[in-house]
Amino acid sequence: MKQVVPQIYRRLLRLLRWRLWVVEKLRPSPWQEMLAYAAVAGVFGALAALIFREGVDFVHLLLTGQGGGMVDTFRGLERWQRLAIPAVGGLVAGLVLLFGKRLHRGQSSTDYMEAILIGSGHLPVRASLVKSTAAMFSIASGGAIGREGPLVQLAAVAASWLGRWRNLSAPELRLLVACGAASGIASAYNAPIAGSFFVAEIILGTIAMESLGPLAVAAVAATLTMRTLSNAHTVYTVPAFTLHSLWEIGPFLLLGALAGLVAPWFLRSLRAMERLFAATNLPLPLRLALGGLAVGILAVWVPEVCGNGYGIVVKILHGDIIWKTLVLVLVCRWAATAASFGSGAPGGVFTPTLFVGAALGYLFGYGVHAVWPQGAADPRAFALVGMGALLAAASHAPVMAIILLFEMTLSYDIILPLMLCSVVAYYTARGIEDQSLYSEALSKKAAAEPETVHLPGVVADLARRQSSPVTPTARFEVIAQEFLQSRHEEIYVTETAGQYAGAISLHDIKPHLSDVEVAAHVIAEDLLREDGPVVAPSATLADALRVFAQHAGQTLPVVEAVTGNLVGVLVKNDLLLALLEGKGAEKRGTQVPWRG
Repeated sequence: MKQVVPQIYRRLLRLLRWRLWVVEKLRPSPWQEMLAYAAVAGVFGALAALIFREGVDFVHLLLTGQGGGMVDTFRGLERWQRLAIPAVGGLVAGLVLLFGKRLHRGQSSTDYMEAILIGSGHLPVRASLVKSTAAMFSIASGGAIGREGPLVQLAAVAASWLGRWRNLSAPELRLLVACGAASGIASAYNAPIAGSFFVAEIILGTIAMESLGPLAVAAVAATLTMRTLSNAHTVYTVPAFTLHSLWEIGPFLLLGALAGLVAPWFLRSLRAMERLFAATNLPLPLRLALGGLAVGILAVWVPEVCGNGYGIVVKILHGDIIWKTLVLVLVCRWAATAASFGSGAPGGVFTPTLFVGAALGYLFGYGVHAVWPQGAADPRAFALVGMGALLAAASHAPVMAIILLFEMTLSYDIILPLMLCSVVAYYTARGIEDQSLYSEALSKKAAAEPETVHLPGVVADLARRQSSPVTPTARFEVIAQEFLQSRHEEIYVTETAGQYAGAISLHDIKPHLSDVEVAAHVIAEDLLREDGPVVAPSATLADALRVFAQHAGQTLPVVEAVTGNLVGVLVKNDLLLALLEGKGAEKRGTQVPWRG
């Protein structure tokens, strides 16, 4: 036994010396650790996006027997196939959702926005996989819905799993899920900056670097992964754009006002169709089949209604579609999107919104050009600006919309009219209706589950449970093992009855790491410091922040004032994230952009 003990101590001391070297030389802060987790979440998000895309392509091939673009595929099908395939896809999607409830019984249907805004950051894996599988059938069968919703949900689920595996706190987990969402948008549109601002501006409600930094890292990691493993490229390749005359600014401003007027009605039509389908009281599979049938009926004569509208947007931006045809496609696609969304088909309406903006902008620019050629020299430029304007008006996020359009096109010359048009559209839409895309849905969720809507107000709301505080008589081996299992640089000592006795810092054990024999005789009482600051569970977050301002450490013991018992540990990073969440909630209200 005498030979075994020194071997155990040597191994523990070697590991502790290595950890102490990392702490003292590299000095990784909690924020740097979060950046590392964000990068991993970004890679996971990109991998999830690639898998989902391959799944959609496989299901599309299975249903239609053809590959390639959605519109081209449906144009080559028989009329009865155009009618039947969307209905069958909707029916299968509904059956997957219905029978999938048995697989995730007991799990909530929380999506990533609820997890970030009103939840703990926990996303159920099985429920999300069922929903994403249903989305595959809905999208692959020609539903007029986008892919970005499931992509973001899967990326967020991967981030949530990573955070729970690493035992992150609730504020850290919510931020990591937000990083997953940013990576999902970046993967879908090859737009890392817009992916970051999508989450920061719309969901978190703040662009503070404490949150924007991890979002940017996750989005960049996702984009690099997509470019490495796939042929990711600029989403929309557009011809060179030039502002031919300053007189064109006037029509661009009018287009912004028009987009601001149209966006609320676009959103109202989606909500009205949702209420109409709900009023049928049909089972979910039949409701989704009915929505698919509506798309199929339109596709019999106008196959361009199928899919998310990406192919039609490309044609608009290259001027390969005549205005009369575009009017018909716009009306039919609007109706098809409302039918798909209203029936409850899982997916997103991000790309369909871009189509409406592109069509609206092109038709407006064509009309101005016919009356006043100098006022709209190139109607395609108005289509590009209309995409950003309608997205800004619908999402109430003009900064994100401007950046997204720039990243998707890499056309710098479009920035000036795009900025003006998007801002005008945003304020016009806000003047008509304060609701953005799906803000009503989150309000209903919050009302249904008020216990989950909680912003911490006192230290007890954020305190973590100390896993296993050591006693004053604990030997060095126990202390070493506790440090190796902890992410923090301090552990706490309690009496047998639970009263707080003091703290031991990782730096306090440094003198004993080089002598095995001496370390074997050291106990916790020899190392603890009794004069460190503490915080009460009932203290406000502002009080805790003041204590941290006078304390160099990253943690504080949470001690009951009356009994003196140690009830937990407050981590500085959790406190700062909670304060950021509180500020973001004040700015954001209850806004949710679109369905995951």
